[in-house]
Amino acid sequence: MRKIFYLFGQLTDADIEWMLSKGKRERIRAGTSIVREGQPIDSLFIVLDGVLEVTGPGLGTDKPIRLGCGEVVGEISFVDSRPPTATVTAAADAVVLSIPRAALLEKLEQDHELAARFYRALAMFLSQRLRDTGRRLGYGRSELAPAGTEVEGELGEEVLDNIHMAGHRFDHVLQRLLGP
Repeated sequence: MRKIFYLFGQLTDADIEWMLSKGKRERIRAGTSIVREGQPIDSLFIVLDGVLEVTGPGLGTDKPIRLGCGEVVGEISFVDSRPPTATVTAAADAVVLSIPRAALLEKLEQDHELAARFYRALAMFLSQRLRDTGRRLGYGRSELAPAGTEVEGELGEEVLDNIHMAGHRFDHVLQRLLGP
């Protein structure tokens, strides 16, 4: 659920309301792929319920990566405009908020303050992913890590400062889109 903390911790309530107004709640049946490796995608997805699995030759693992509630899907292709390098499939029935790429790009071009918040959030969680990947590959690892060294998967101070508000905002989204 970490990506939503980055995103909703940086965005304002008005930003999230805009996403809800332009996005669409979609039920994804088990076995259905919402992202296919090598094929352009036209939406950014936020997982609201269920489990999605990420598979592909470039993942470095034979086991699928599992994504649950609060994960964001399609962010890398959104940033670099290239086709995805993995496939994302519902492991069980799932519900996502699908935000059309074209509408989001148009809004980001018009609203520079939202763009700054949105891209900052993406940069924060993509940099965290890169740090975690580097640690898994053994980069920068030493026998005696200095005190205060960050642990893999640990949330940074920027996220922790806003985590309460991010959680509250995401709960609000879940209530609106999934009900009590």
